[in-house]
Amino acid sequence: MISVQPLQRADLGLLAAWLAEPLVHRWWAEDPAGVEARYGPAIDGDDPTALYLGLEDGVPFGFVQVYRFADEPGYTTELSEVCPVPAGALSIDYLVGSPDARGRGLGTALIRAAVDRGFADHPDAHDVLVPVHAENHASRRALEKAGFTQVAEGELEPDNPQDTRDHVVHRRRRATSG
Repeated sequence: MISVQPLQRADLGLLAAWLAEPLVHRWWAEDPAGVEARYGPAIDGDDPTALYLGLEDGVPFGFVQVYRFADEPGYTTELSEVCPVPAGALSIDYLVGSPDARGRGLGTALIRAAVDRGFADHPDAHDVLVPVHAENHASRRALEKAGFTQVAEGELEPDNPQDTRDHVVHRRRRATSG
């Protein structure tokens, strides 16, 4: 059973360990020592980004953040040069932190759970757009398995300054009833 639960301050040590893990650090390139400064404001409610641990049968294996593009105007402007950003659109960033959890479909399940939670929390959102570095093939596959479709290619600022600016953008639309 895969679920998400809000990230708590007590979880920051685990998140820091995951960010230091080589494969995670390859794509996130964040300083593990900065997790308090980076994620504390959202935990405290001073930043609207929703932060979650991904759990498999109650055991943490990953992390995901869900946010509205409207809350990230600089990022929205940059992405708008590559593809349209619909009103109310969401995005997610995710990682599978535990090496033993990789290759088992947990990333795809985490993405699905985060999108479901995002749509539930934001009834006005009809799209989730996720830019991914073009060379991050595992992430791109996980998005496709989670129902996303590639909608654009273009240059964006990379998370890791060693990477090129080449990105692809995936989109998943809210299912319509009827």
